[in-house]
Amino acid sequence: MVASWFLNLHEVSYWFSSPIWLALAAFQIWMFIDAVRKGEWIWAVFIWLFPGLNALLYYFLVYRAAPSATRGFELPGAHDRRRIRQLQAQIHHLDKPHHHSQLGDIYFQQGKLEKAEASYRAALERDPQDIDTRAHLGQCLLRQKRAADARPLLEGVIAENPKHDYGYTMMALAETLTALGKTDAALHLWKEVTENHAYARAKVQLAELYLADNQPELARAELRDVITEDIYAPAFQRKRDRVWVRRAKGLMRKL
Repeated sequence: MVASWFLNLHEVSYWFSSPIWLALAAFQIWMFIDAVRKGEWIWAVFIWLFPGLNALLYYFLVYRAAPSATRGFELPGAHDRRRIRQLQAQIHHLDKPHHHSQLGDIYFQQGKLEKAEASYRAALERDPQDIDTRAHLGQCLLRQKRAADARPLLEGVIAENPKHDYGYTMMALAETLTALGKTDAALHLWKEVTENHAYARAKVQLAELYLADNQPELARAELRDVITEDIYAPAFQRKRDRVWVRRAKGLMRKL
């Protein structure tokens, strides 16, 4: 069978009728489009000019290099990888705190937490009172499992502005308190978040605390909301929330 497949490689009609070729072609196009969308121009050129191996390399080295440390815990807003060089040039020439902070946000989105922390600290050296930088550094430390270090930063931001970052900072503080074993305080924060926002991230973690407190009906209601809302959510939101939707479905199966 394998020998026959290789013997037919030179036949154009075989290539266009072979499901293997069609699958490879679809994979090639998929990786090329993803590289263009992400601004990975060198990868896009090599994928187009030298198909096959380069598409496979891109898949493992770039596409699969999703930030597992921050998946499901993204900062609000979108961050373009192409901005890295622009920001580095601006830092070199101007050295403004917001440039360091914006660079930290991009590194955070990429899951490069040590680089993100260094950028946030550089920003705070230049502007210690910047609320966004303090909040995002707190989130960065939390994702590095340094909840005790994150707590004073996040609490300070929430004391100053409870609605900071559309509730993302309050969610981070709730996660911090949970990590530190302060579940009652975390529960209070999760309730406050879900009263003002329909974030799957908040509803699932609130449900987990309800389950830990032996309140399955309250947990079930939150999980049901997450699963139902996902059906009607736009594509970008479904992609953002898929970690939490899977988690919600897993918890529902156990109830």
